[in-house]
Amino acid sequence: MRRKIVVTGGTGRLGQVVVERLHGRGVEVQSISRRNTTVSVDLRKGLNIDQAVEGASAIVHCATTNGRGDIVATRNLMEAARRAGGPHLVYISIVGIEQVPMPYYRAKLAVEREIVESGLPWTILRTTQFHDLVAQILGLAARLPVMPLPAGFRFQPIDTADVAERLAGLALHAPAGRVEDMGGPQVLDVRQLAGTYLMLTGKRRPLLSVPVPGGIARAYREGRHLAPDHAVGGRTFEEFLAG
Repeated sequence: MRRKIVVTGGTGRLGQVVVERLHGRGVEVQSISRRNTTVSVDLRKGLNIDQAVEGASAIVHCATTNGRGDIVATRNLMEAARRAGGPHLVYISIVGIEQVPMPYYRAKLAVEREIVESGLPWTILRTTQFHDLVAQILGLAARLPVMPLPAGFRFQPIDTADVAERLAGLALHAPAGRVEDMGGPQVLDVRQLAGTYLMLTGKRRPLLSVPVPGGIARAYREGRHLAPDHAVGGRTFEEFLAG
């Protein structure tokens, strides 16, 4: 009998690639989201979760509400998981969430703690920001005549496919607790990233470094969201944009 693995947020940016990777390994995959055309699963409302996780050996939890309802959604998921016999829960998180005082990061950290204390078998993987998120931010800045950039910020963008491959592998193995962080192949200053973005999109904009006050900005300048000691291979930001 093939094992069944559930992927929450299976239609999202990361979740759909995790689904593809698991299918490629011959796994029976149940992709769940509110937009599922077969069975709509609403984690925040607790709708149809039991039906979705029944018989699962593992759950890869990629769904997010950008912090607003992540804790409630995860509690509902874990309650259903307990009723289903306690499958392995694999959670995707973010590097530096205990050091960057951003509301979304605080929510992610709270979810991590809920999972650790849940009594379920679990694995948590933290990664740096995805290429497409960094590109989206730069794209918004490039809409202006002068491209404003937060002074002193660096990023270590990682390819979604690399993270999805890692999550698929973790779901197929025994629970491992908090595993090694995962960062992109390069740590780059935001001006370097902006220059690459402009070059490969054919745009021309003067760059303006803008000092940003506050604790969140300070944490970013200090690199609390980076994992240079855990850089992996895979596509660079330039290769992502070129592709």
